[in-house]
Amino acid sequence: MSGHGHLIDSTLSLLAHGYAWAPDLRRAHGGAPLVHTRLMGRHAVLLHGPDAVDLFYDKSRIRRHDALPAQVVDTLFGRGAVHTLDGARHRERKEMLVSLLMAPEGIAGLTARVERGWHEALAGWEDRSVVLFDEVAALLAGATCDWAGLPVPDDAAREIAEDCVAMVDGFATAGPRHARARRARQRQEQGLMAAVDRMRAEKENRHPETVAETVALHRESDGTLLDPRTAAVELLNIIRPTVAVTWYVTFAAHALHRHPGRRDHLRTDGPGYALAFAQEVRRFYPFVPFIGGVAAEDLSYAGEQIPAGTLVLLDVYGQHHDPELWERPYHFDPARFLGHEPRRGELVPQGGGDARTGHRCPGEDITLALLGTLAPALARLDLAVPQQDLSIPLSRIPTRPRSGFVMGVESRSDRHRGRQMVGGGRR
Repeated sequence: MSGHGHLIDSTLSLLAHGYAWAPDLRRAHGGAPLVHTRLMGRHAVLLHGPDAVDLFYDKSRIRRHDALPAQVVDTLFGRGAVHTLDGARHRERKEMLVSLLMAPEGIAGLTARVERGWHEALAGWEDRSVVLFDEVAALLAGATCDWAGLPVPDDAAREIAEDCVAMVDGFATAGPRHARARRARQRQEQGLMAAVDRMRAEKENRHPETVAETVALHRESDGTLLDPRTAAVELLNIIRPTVAVTWYVTFAAHALHRHPGRRDHLRTDGPGYALAFAQEVRRFYPFVPFIGGVAAEDLSYAGEQIPAGTLVLLDVYGQHHDPELWERPYHFDPARFLGHEPRRGELVPQGGGDARTGHRCPGEDITLALLGTLAPALARLDLAVPQQDLSIPLSRIPTRPRSGFVMGVESRSDRHRGRQMVGGGRR
């Protein structure tokens, strides 16, 4: 294609249409696997499909350094974060994070803390209405900090949760949401920098024993410690994404409310169904609209040329709802994942490629473990879901049910009384 300078800029269309932007753009071009456009005045290409995933996660052809807009780095990831690195620096930093986030014993330890916190929180939810989104965010923040070796009191956990939610909520927009996100990141980075300095003073020349100490004492290939702010950024990039699982847990509640027949399967069918349910939540519900990189060299894809320096966008939401890849893609059906893993490059809510060496999120196994634990826990509750606005606006990035999912939990005495009544009836 020639004449890229004459392309219409799609920035305002993206802001207006959100998750529908990429599918609509492809539809306007006959469903092409590659579409040229412009974003923020820059030549961009939108790629779609499993083959596009392979191209996008080839580090020799797509780079991340300077790919992300400053407003995204300054809110979502932080300056100097692993997400913004390439080459040896990315590999070394990623190895450290993989050792923390993909170790089975570490995942089990975090999951156990979350499960314990869930049961403790239930008592405080009885006989009143709570907003599930807010409560789960606080629960995940407290459990993650404790697991990382940064235990905090409940009120501080709620403040950390609010800041982490603000960072995710404001990265893709301008105005007040974006300003809140910047303030939240600055506040949490400052607190974690102080913690890093404290751990370094206490653990100098000693082996790290916690997740936080491992990050604080990590040395680059030249033997130097990360500067305190970068160490704080990477600690926050462990805490914030774990708190962001709140979106998926709230979507899981939404799915159970819309499809109550799935509750019995989650209650009785064991871990296999819970995993399939978690995968379908990640496929069906909108969280990541697309992912961005930059062409490291002149490339070609689907018969089209991609000049070096072009902004490359990988369609995520559109791919997860592509009828060529998924039967009845707008139907919520966990059974599609029963008994088999997603094919390569097919399901990419947290990236594609190899999580150990590439840019795929190393916390994906944590997401699945937490969602596979909390979705059945939700299914086992007798919930009262009052009238509320449970719509999920696709024009908003990131989106969620407007109400945050308001619910009431039956008290233990009522549950016990109900079981006695059922038992007496059978006799």
